[in-house]
Amino acid sequence: MDNTILIFFLALTVIFLTLILIYQRFVFTRGIQSELIKITEKLREIMEKDSDEKIMVFTENKVLKDLDGQINLLLLKHQKVKADFKREEISSKKMLSNISHDIKTPLTVILGYLEIMGLNRPEDEMLKKAQSKAKEVMNLINQFFTLAKLESGDTNIILTKINITETCKETVLGFYDILLQKDFTVDISIPETAIFVQGEKDSISRILQNLLSNVIRYGIDGKYLGIALRQDENSVSIDVMDKGKGIPNEFASNVFDRLYTMEDSRNRDIQGNGLGLTIAKNLALKLGGDLLLTSEPWVKTIFTLRLKKF
Repeated sequence: MDNTILIFFLALTVIFLTLILIYQRFVFTRGIQSELIKITEKLREIMEKDSDEKIMVFTENKVLKDLDGQINLLLLKHQKVKADFKREEISSKKMLSNISHDIKTPLTVILGYLEIMGLNRPEDEMLKKAQSKAKEVMNLINQFFTLAKLESGDTNIILTKINITETCKETVLGFYDILLQKDFTVDISIPETAIFVQGEKDSISRILQNLLSNVIRYGIDGKYLGIALRQDENSVSIDVMDKGKGIPNEFASNVFDRLYTMEDSRNRDIQGNGLGLTIAKNLALKLGGDLLLTSEPWVKTIFTLRLKKF
């Protein structure tokens, strides 16, 4: 009887110790899982925000500490690569800006000589063609120069209170003659009352000019231009719309890319050099706004300039 009781108590002790070990292992595993989840969530947050934070793990587990150290080393390398790329990008953009500026000087001289020669030989067709092509090159250089300055951060845009209703009217009026010549139906929806935005007048005018030029060049089949000004509590939107061939879905996400000139794309200014919409987008962002696109070919294509309300 005594042996039976002893065996029973020994078995009970073994079972109890086994349960303790299982519980400890469960708690240990659960703790590691919890720490791994925290590390994963923090790493996801760092990558999404593209921040320079590090991961901190408060644990005595050597494996987790080693993992934390290796992840932070990778984050440091990523941040260094990102910083190096940013420096190289800024340097390249400044170099492009300087090159564009240097090319403008001799080209201006060439244009001057061509103009003088044109006064003496007004009927010379070859000279007229040379003059026309030289002006196109100058326009292209000016576009490159503008874009390079925008992207390198050398453009100083001072934001002030702008009457956007007047700016819209003035810009559309500048295109009135060419729209009449090309038989466009013009639909303007601009309030009579003044609406003010945070912006810079020349920059806003340039964006609108690029958008209107785009309509004339690529929306001509629809013979329609619509421009509408609308507002909500915090922002003002200017819609420039046409009913031409539009922009196919496969190109829509790329139209603001620099020099994107696929055959069916409309990312070209009036000379077709592939910089007009890129400059417009960059200017919109500099103004604290944005430039958006929605397009349904042969129904409506809308570029929307969104600005902060003053």
